[in-house]
Amino acid sequence: MAHTGEEYENAVTGERAVVRLGSDDTDGQSSVSDLYLRPGGGPNEHVHSYLHETFEVLGGRVAFRINGQEEITGPGRKLELPPGVIHDFWNAGDEEAHVLVQVTPGRRFEQLIETLWGMAAAGETDARGAPRPLLRLAVVAKEFQQEFQFVSPPRWLQKALFSVLAPIGRARGYKAIDPRYAELVRRRPAG
Repeated sequence: MAHTGEEYENAVTGERAVVRLGSDDTDGQSSVSDLYLRPGGGPNEHVHSYLHETFEVLGGRVAFRINGQEEITGPGRKLELPPGVIHDFWNAGDEEAHVLVQVTPGRRFEQLIETLWGMAAAGETDARGAPRPLLRLAVVAKEFQQEFQFVSPPRWLQKALFSVLAPIGRARGYKAIDPRYAELVRRRPAG
């Protein structure tokens, strides 16, 4: 998976990550990256069932929505999000924002990022970065259901719908994990 110095980009969501410490460097235990967000950039509101995330704002203005409560903050603010916390974040300023992000454990999270961001690079997502068409979304959502769930539509509906649609999507040839996605978003360090 990720190694120190590698860079990943999602042009759709306006996120760029530079790996400080990848899961291959920590035997899968953790992933630490410098995340750069263009103005307005950031992921959709989501939740992780077992991943622990730490965010430290290093530059710019970043908005966080945590369990429905919003705050806009700047450098020096550190947030710890245990599993099960519904959250979202985005650049709330006019210049690029810089956030140090640590995810524990890291390996499956990196695989999720490679998949979603690679699909965005391949033009296989909607304008918010969700896989399309619906059958591809179902396959990805089912594969990574423990690592990541969107908040809308309701999670119970997603689970029921994707349980039915994912086998159909796989039968039609859609894959959640595809090495070409990693190659589309990963830039190796120089030297």
